[in-house]
Amino acid sequence: MAQSTQQGVLFEGAFTKPVWAQFDAESLTSDGGMALLVEADHALGLTEALAAEIRDPRQAGKIDHGIEEVLRQRVFSIAAGYEDGTDAARLGADPALKLACGREPVAGADLASQPTISRFENRVTPREVVAMNRRLEDTAVRDFRRRYPNPGRITIDLDPTVDPTHGEQQGTLFNGFYGTWCYLPVLGFLSSSQGRDQHLFFARLRPGTSKEVRGVIPTLRRVVASLRDAYGRKLNILVRLDTGFFNPRLLAVLDELGVKYVVGMPSNKKLKRWSNRKQPTARRMARETKASARLFDERMYQTRSWPKKRRVILKAEAIPYPGRELKNNPRFVVTNLTWKAKRVYLEYCGRGDPENRIKELKLDLAIDRTSCTSFVANQFRVTMTAAAYLLYQELRWQLRDTALGRAQVKRLRTVLIKAAARVAESVRRIVFHLPAGYAFEAEWKTAARALGGRTPRPAT
Repeated sequence: MAQSTQQGVLFEGAFTKPVWAQFDAESLTSDGGMALLVEADHALGLTEALAAEIRDPRQAGKIDHGIEEVLRQRVFSIAAGYEDGTDAARLGADPALKLACGREPVAGADLASQPTISRFENRVTPREVVAMNRRLEDTAVRDFRRRYPNPGRITIDLDPTVDPTHGEQQGTLFNGFYGTWCYLPVLGFLSSSQGRDQHLFFARLRPGTSKEVRGVIPTLRRVVASLRDAYGRKLNILVRLDTGFFNPRLLAVLDELGVKYVVGMPSNKKLKRWSNRKQPTARRMARETKASARLFDERMYQTRSWPKKRRVILKAEAIPYPGRELKNNPRFVVTNLTWKAKRVYLEYCGRGDPENRIKELKLDLAIDRTSCTSFVANQFRVTMTAAAYLLYQELRWQLRDTALGRAQVKRLRTVLIKAAARVAESVRRIVFHLPAGYAFEAEWKTAARALGGRTPRPAT
């Protein structure tokens, strides 16, 4: 005890009595809610499916940590807020993480070390990463089908984002638009007209100067086919894409697939002349109301690269700024929807929510933590982070009727996962002793029961 006291920290000035802080309590974890994520993974079968795509070249008799165990260690670590592989050096003995990875939480051996994690990330092949991404897509679509058996219209959103890099990573290039060396990952989301949530189904890393359309067409073909296999050929599908995805070949593929679409369209001389005729009216409305004013127009339009005319909608907008001249803000979208022009444009603006999900992935799960030298290893990190996000999607879905049903990952992790617990292990059971004064006990139990937990009968 004396030795432990000497290794502690003493606070004397701010409290009524001297306060010792000692790191001597055994079998404790700061992630007592990890069991919820494990149950979410069990419901999805996600880490098992991803691990099945990775070949293990090691000799069976010399392996301490199997492929599935190491994969689960990284996915659950990322979910708990430890996105860096070097964190493995500190987390190997954590009882909650050990249990999540299939080891005995107290008596079991420690998890994989940081060097083992590093070798694991860099050993995965391009073919294996592609296969894992397909598994992730399949899992996401299957789970979406479970959540929305009668979806109404399904909307597919694809959105790029910038991932600044700071090293010698393969595929990182200088992007003049963003003014930085970077990757340009693209992420995909599904939503139903019967619900409010955006569900991640796709995450792909791309080099820093990739055109937005790169990799998008095969993805759209796969997800449309998967959705129709799940729901039937008559499924109503809408694809929303921003201006960066505008491409004649992509529009032709959307027509070929027989889906509805609304795609942002860059301006040109003809379109600019059209908007210039409409902007004065919008400016007059803004001056009269002293607020932003917009009006809509439409026409059938054909470029030289289009085989046919398509419906193009113009939003002419004037935005007032205090002490400054009105700002013109025209926008164009091309669509095959038959709705009124204003409704089409407002539907296009619904892309803002997927952008919020991307912020969540970056800020709460560090999907942009792509610091490996190898491009494939960095894609593997993106895939594992996407898997961690799918676990939170499942948790959030099970809490949809509670105050946490719209909570972001950071909030869910703080109130449900980051719960101190003492872990006790016996021959018959493992017990997580959570705080008696745990502020979110009711929400925790709601999530646990939704994921398959039950209240045991009292002993007789």
